[in-house]
Amino acid sequence: MTKPDIAPRSLSCINYGLYIVTSRSGEKLNGQIVNTVVQVSGRPPKIAVSINKENLTHEFISESGVFGVSVLDETTPMTLIGTFGFRSGRDVNKFEKVKHTFGVTKTPLVTEHTISVLEAKVIDSVNVGTHTVFVGEVLSGQVIKKGRALTYDFYKEHLKGKTPKEAPSYVETSKEPREKQPEKGAKPMKKYVCSVCGYLYDPKMGDPANGIKPGTAFEDIPPNWTCPVCGVDKDAFKPEE
Repeated sequence: MTKPDIAPRSLSCINYGLYIVTSRSGEKLNGQIVNTVVQVSGRPPKIAVSINKENLTHEFISESGVFGVSVLDETTPMTLIGTFGFRSGRDVNKFEKVKHTFGVTKTPLVTEHTISVLEAKVIDSVNVGTHTVFVGEVLSGQVIKKGRALTYDFYKEHLKGKTPKEAPSYVETSKEPREKQPEKGAKPMKKYVCSVCGYLYDPKMGDPANGIKPGTAFEDIPPNWTCPVCGVDKDAFKPEE
């Protein structure tokens, strides 16, 4: 069969939102960032979510048969996205420092930077290769506050967010062109990129919230410093190419 001619960026033109999908396994809780939540019918209302098979959330939804959705707003900080998007529930308790409540199915629902929350019970699932699409009948829905829903375009353009490799919309992209080199005599200070979440450390900006003053070279940052977005160690950073 002839390989289909698909331009990578043709798929990136599809519009997405940004949500936290949650579930449980007994007393254990987990959740993750997704960009694929779709209402698929209205009477009764049903929604579909696409979850990577390797993720803990996939395991929990498969076991419990329930899931929740938190619709994030444009004020959502990268720290919250980093917690649910670039860290595994196998390693950390994602809900430890995040405001949340429990719904009628005992599914955790993130209420921080959230416009609305939904709960659903799984009524069908579709194997789509790397992911499973879970179709759920909505059991409850609540509006938390007014606000503008966070879109994937806003996340990438204004928050400079990176697409996790586990996301269904992930595609390999060409590298950005290098910035102009500093003038002669100026001490070059390279920018460093977190290999996990894509956070860019810019020496000019530093990381004042975590005690790193503007103008601090990456090499001069204390070894116990961690990524302000996903929390990985300094060793996970690589020079920007």
